[in-house]
Amino acid sequence: MGPRRIRGLLLTLVTVLAVACGGPAPGPSLAVGASTDPQNALLANIYAAGLRYYGTTARVETSEDPLAALDAGKVSVAAGFTGRLLQRFDPGSTARSAEQVYRAMVGALPEGVAAGDYAVAGQDKPALAVTEKTSAGWGGRDLTALVRNCSRVSVGAPTDTRTPGTVGDCVLPPAREFGTAAMLFDALQAGVVTAAWTTTAATGVPGGLVVLVDRKPTLIPAQNVVALYRRNELDQMQLRAINEIAGVLDTASLAQMLGRVQSGADPRAVAEDWLAANPLGR
Repeated sequence: MGPRRIRGLLLTLVTVLAVACGGPAPGPSLAVGASTDPQNALLANIYAAGLRYYGTTARVETSEDPLAALDAGKVSVAAGFTGRLLQRFDPGSTARSAEQVYRAMVGALPEGVAAGDYAVAGQDKPALAVTEKTSAGWGGRDLTALVRNCSRVSVGAPTDTRTPGTVGDCVLPPAREFGTAAMLFDALQAGVVTAAWTTTAATGVPGGLVVLVDRKPTLIPAQNVVALYRRNELDQMQLRAINEIAGVLDTASLAQMLGRVQSGADPRAVAEDWLAANPLGR
């Protein structure tokens, strides 16, 4: 074997040793479940970004039912909203306030699944929009005005939207369905319905409409952002990441990010941009 060949082999060996000694191998990738729904995909990417922020290799895995994937152990984390999760695991629950809904949800989770902290300031709960004229006629800009005028309410919703049947003591008539949110708002402004279902983090609510505020807020069940995870699979830093996301995320940021995703932006890029502007650990 010639000197040049020997030098080449030595150089290769040195390179391999340098890579091997450069540090510990990265830990296994943690899977965060997401559905094809843009909002759920955004939430999954927010939590994955938080996990990566504290050093965990995390990826988002899309499936038809992330909660089923979590229960089956195919993913370790899945994100959602407290009220919707409670409705899935305990459909008969009457909890309404944020704390009540969260506690009831935790108590209804499948064995082996736990919940991180919920985002006190980050929610997307059902809301009703009315025209300025209706709001003035009802004498208020919150949901108590609607309750006082319950007998005069007709409601609409985008097709295939699940909406509450009651607001406090007001039992609402079945919602009239319109194909899209834009069609619904057109019908509202034309007087076809007196109130339109939307959500607190929805984008595209036209100017000039009043989204009635739930000031109590117990007239409509809470829907706060939360992450579920498989027990005994996350370490202390991973749990810290999940809980710190809950402490930073708010409704305005959620709405802004969702608007970007719905306009075609990549959910991972949107989540990482938000996290860069809102670093954890402060």
